[in-house]
Amino acid sequence: MSNTVHQRLRFTRSIVPGHIGLTFGLFLLFGFAILALAGGTSNLPPPEKMDLLSRLAGPSERHLLGTDHLGRDLLSRLLAAIPVSLGAALKTMAAILAIALPWGLIAGLAGGRTDMVMMRLADIVMAFPTLVLALAVIGFMGASLEASIIGVAVAWWPSNARLIRALVLSANERDFVKASYLAGASRRRVIFRHVLPQILPPLAVIVSLETASVLLALSSLSFLGIGAQPPMPEWGAMLNEARPFLRMPPIC
Repeated sequence: MSNTVHQRLRFTRSIVPGHIGLTFGLFLLFGFAILALAGGTSNLPPPEKMDLLSRLAGPSERHLLGTDHLGRDLLSRLLAAIPVSLGAALKTMAAILAIALPWGLIAGLAGGRTDMVMMRLADIVMAFPTLVLALAVIGFMGASLEASIIGVAVAWWPSNARLIRALVLSANERDFVKASYLAGASRRRVIFRHVLPQILPPLAVIVSLETASVLLALSSLSFLGIGAQPPMPEWGAMLNEARPFLRMPPIC
């Protein structure tokens, strides 16, 4: 087992008893959901509405955070980008788990040659830098938010698969799991009654923490112009659009 996996396991076990990471992550998700709903029910202008006469305007009663280079309300676009950016991160994590969870479970439970082959395949994918592999997938599919989600998921799942395998190996060594096998319980019953309940709590904490990293990766790709495409409001794409005007003062 690699040092990285050992470090992540120790970090996870140190915070799992109080569920601090999970609670804080859910609190942030709840806060972002409230902001997204507030943006949809407020009297703000539509995020795509352009007003060229008010382009690059400073904060005012009409536009609390000012406008961008096309006269679109920045506060409206920031709030409209919450479900886009956060939703993309959650979809990416769901895709990562859809690959990593069965992969890690099978490798950890099967052992032997199956485990070795599956982990070597994961190591091959991990040998490529995450963003480089994501860029290769996006280049093949074409620049879009959907391609970014698939690219990041393809590059991100091996590390999570190795972590899940480590959790499964640890759970499989518990005395009550061994006793279940000796009592004649089927492999399926042991997995669903004993192994999964042990690995899901730390896995939930890891997901809540890694969602932020996935969100940054997706926003970075959009900032480079190969993720979300205009006029879709997305945090990384909005930074890329504003970059040429960062040194300019607002137009009064």
